[in-house]
Amino acid sequence: MTQSTNKTQGLTCPECSGVVPIAEGDRIVECPFCHTHSLVQGERGVCRWQVPQTVERERALQTVGNFFHGMKKARDLAKAAQIKDTFLVYLPYWRVESFVAGWMFGRVKSGKDSTRPVEVQISELMHWNDAAVDVAEYGVHQVAISKDQLQPYNSDRLHAEAMVFEPSESHSDALDEAGRHFTYRGRKARSLRTKFFEKFHFLRQRLSIVYYPLWVSRYEYHKRNYQVVVDGVDGRILYGKAPGNILYRAAALVGGLSVGNFILVNGTLLAGTIIGNSDDGDGLPLLLVPIALGIGLIVAGYRAFRYGEEVEEIQKGARKAALAGESDGSGLMSALTGGLMGGNSDVQEMMRSGMSVLEELSEGKR
Repeated sequence: MTQSTNKTQGLTCPECSGVVPIAEGDRIVECPFCHTHSLVQGERGVCRWQVPQTVERERALQTVGNFFHGMKKARDLAKAAQIKDTFLVYLPYWRVESFVAGWMFGRVKSGKDSTRPVEVQISELMHWNDAAVDVAEYGVHQVAISKDQLQPYNSDRLHAEAMVFEPSESHSDALDEAGRHFTYRGRKARSLRTKFFEKFHFLRQRLSIVYYPLWVSRYEYHKRNYQVVVDGVDGRILYGKAPGNILYRAAALVGGLSVGNFILVNGTLLAGTIIGNSDDGDGLPLLLVPIALGIGLIVAGYRAFRYGEEVEEIQKGARKAALAGESDGSGLMSALTGGLMGGNSDVQEMMRSGMSVLEELSEGKR
């Protein structure tokens, strides 16, 4: 295939087999020999955009300094932390815009012991974005991208300004993940007691890559390295790691165990007494409230002690978008504790750790 000044040569006319010149971006072309019009089809590529940096290095460093303060973090972190390096990166993010049209048929609760049929219609313009590279090191899966911020991608300018990462994931996987997210949001539009049918259509779907600026600051605390990521547009902390506060961990453990056990035992007895004196036989939800609350506080205190050696903070908007069909792997215990616990293995680990702590305390008293 050869090229002229502004046209590509080498495509064949389906009518006369003549060579048809095509300018870049043309969709309808005319054969210069038989004047037959043809539609050009094929992969047109993915649009690339960039979001300009508006936060300077000094402001990012001030934000990092504010990150060093907090109850859960080591008390001397602000004094002992030494920032070793702060640099700007542009990470690529998939951005999908789609008009979602869908229908769900099912039944919803109507009255105490009855249901009624319902049809739910979804008609909404939705957006989804996710990192196009592995961000395990940076922890930022999503960023807040406004259409007004987008500027045409300028590779030379970005590479001269910062470290630029190129996408490593396929656009087909991105479209599939975006579809699962749109399906998840469609299902969340209405909670159905029973669902018989659902169908979602993604119309006028547009996929693009957006290069987004992030400030990465690496610091050292007692010969251990940590990292903080600052939004290069609005200056917020998106992700950060820090050493934990041992006093906070101990207080959380003791407080969670004591308050949780108090509510679990006394609250359950109180709920049982109320149910026993009531003529209404539907008192099981009331009985579950102190059980769930007590176990939740115990588990929360345990997790703060068990996993509080390092504090990991991730902004809600920087977490990975929820997808339809994802299983959180939780069972009854996770439901009772509001997602604080994973499953039976975590419960067993909590019990073993709790027993060891009690044994150490009892030996100390002796």
